[in-house]
Amino acid sequence: MIRKLTTTCVALICTASMSLGASAASDPTPSNGSVIWPKGQALPTFAQPKHLDVADVYDAPGDAKLLLATLQGIVNRTEPRVYLIENVEEGRTTWLNDLQVPYRMHDDYWAVVDKYIDEVQGIVIYDPEVPDSINVATTLAGLKDAVVAGPEIAERLQAAPYDLDVIEDLRGKFEDRMDAYTWQYENLWSRTTHRMLIGLSPNTSVRIPPGLPASFETILEEPTQERDAANRKPYEIDLSSFLGQQSVFLRFDDAFPQDGWGPAVHEVIVEADGQVIAQFVPGTPEEEPFLYDRQNSQVSSGQGGHRFADNGRYFTYEFTPPSGTTTLTATVDMWNQFKVSAGNIRPPSSEHKEPYGYLRDYAVANQAMVFWLESNVPEERALLEKILSDVEPGTPYLGWFSNDVAGEFSSVEIVSNYGVYVLAADWFSNLTVFSGTKNKPAAAKPAKPAETPELENKIYVTYTFSEGDNFQYNQHRMRILWDDPARGEVPINWTSSPLLHDGAPAILNYFQETATENDLLIAGPSGGGYFYPTPWPDETFPSFLNDTYSYLKKTGMTIPYVLNRVNGENVPLSESEAAAYEEVYKVPGLFLSWENRHGVEVLNGTLPVSTIQGISTAQDGKNVLAEAKAGWDGQSPLFVSIGLLAWSMTPTDVAALSSSLGPEYEVVRADHYFSLIREAYGLPKK
Repeated sequence: MIRKLTTTCVALICTASMSLGASAASDPTPSNGSVIWPKGQALPTFAQPKHLDVADVYDAPGDAKLLLATLQGIVNRTEPRVYLIENVEEGRTTWLNDLQVPYRMHDDYWAVVDKYIDEVQGIVIYDPEVPDSINVATTLAGLKDAVVAGPEIAERLQAAPYDLDVIEDLRGKFEDRMDAYTWQYENLWSRTTHRMLIGLSPNTSVRIPPGLPASFETILEEPTQERDAANRKPYEIDLSSFLGQQSVFLRFDDAFPQDGWGPAVHEVIVEADGQVIAQFVPGTPEEEPFLYDRQNSQVSSGQGGHRFADNGRYFTYEFTPPSGTTTLTATVDMWNQFKVSAGNIRPPSSEHKEPYGYLRDYAVANQAMVFWLESNVPEERALLEKILSDVEPGTPYLGWFSNDVAGEFSSVEIVSNYGVYVLAADWFSNLTVFSGTKNKPAAAKPAKPAETPELENKIYVTYTFSEGDNFQYNQHRMRILWDDPARGEVPINWTSSPLLHDGAPAILNYFQETATENDLLIAGPSGGGYFYPTPWPDETFPSFLNDTYSYLKKTGMTIPYVLNRVNGENVPLSESEAAAYEEVYKVPGLFLSWENRHGVEVLNGTLPVSTIQGISTAQDGKNVLAEAKAGWDGQSPLFVSIGLLAWSMTPTDVAALSSSLGPEYEVVRADHYFSLIREAYGLPKK
């Protein structure tokens, strides 16, 4: 859909193509735009930005972010002129300054609205009672050149000096989310592009200040890094000192957030003066009345059922004892790395949701349909599969999925079944601007040359950062890791998306131009996009690899890291899948999975496949490599592939880990790693 050339080019651009997001010739083209999307190109190209009006909406209300993002989509479709500061993780203006495009920073984001509001045709009002109407409104905004607004902002836009008409008012139109998405499919899907799909949550939790609330006190904490439930028992917690207000809040955090083994709670029993006022197992209906803030915690059926919160996640319960209570105790059956705190002043809660912008500018500009369907809910899955069946193999799904890890595994498998690949991008900011930046020819090159070391009887170690399937990781967390002063001290493989070549050339240019001899960009899961090879239809798998191979070549990311899952479990590559990677991607070897083990096997007698053993701390790495050494006979080379969890580790951690290793270890880049494996296994050079 989104090519917006000149009128004389439209017919040519809309020609159908079987892969890389191509669709039927009737695929609509955005009006009044300059977006180009030729056949065979994975993602569209926007016009090159010449000057940007910058609005800082980081602290703005959600409705304002929604308004600005949809306005940005309409404006930038013609020419990228609006840039939103929505994230400060990597620095408020880090990428903005790197773009080297003149810009004006506006103190009041309404000034940007004032400047460009004449380019929109009206307002689509979403229904606050049905949050998913935000997504339907976003789709309508793209089709009708409108902005999306909540009722309060809509009133302001209807009044002078804006005097905008209401094109659609969705209040009261839908009973629930399925009603909204069913109506959208039946009435809007045929008018939107079929060359991309957009999956976005309609809203997000309000931003919670980091750390514990000021009024909370830590009352119990596991001092050691427990990971095997060895410390499981009922812990009795005296909450009496927190009486005096209406409620007492009990919060559970990860005591060691860097390694991902946070608190696991099976049962909670609360007594007020000896009388039970709460008793529940997480995940049951009995828990709900007390669950004040689930944040991003999850429920597992294992160990009899438990709620857990790893890394920076937490969950909070609220208990309201009878008036006059003098003794309040909680008995908690829990284990692993818990940090328990309590307070009696109501804290902010992530249960409070608000709209957000991010990828919505891209959806609006490209007239894509936006939805958020849960793959583990049968009715929603059925609609998701209906949408997937309407697009051609090789279509990108940008955004993400609900239900965290479980949603990721099941959803990526489902879309792979239909030959659709994923670009995690729901927190990518200003994609309509970055898609207008240009690749620098000098940047489209492989890693800086370095000689492969001579093969010896050593333990060869290669480190690979995770998350390379993820566009927003490239924009945010990877930039932070990349700017770590220790980067370059140790060979590291950086998984990344080859499709940055289309979607964000400026970001790709930066990483390529600043790479050291020890930095190697490789393709994130599972090549040209995130997909699982085994669920992918056999008849289109080789052709899809063939269509995306050019992106690996153009970006120099010629070694892929592959994830392959069925029913949520890692599975090996079949002979035909391995052959396709070897013959079409022409790989010297590939990385596979994220396991608690490492190893190398040669598939089909010709393709080295190295299983990645994931770690989340430097100490984990020391333990893994010590175990490898203990099992090594020293008579032949040993190859160990270590996966670095990008959310918890840094190049400084990797440098510290490597400095602890003896001379029997040698750390190498992935290209050298597979070259050495091929030599050790007597395979031809590649």
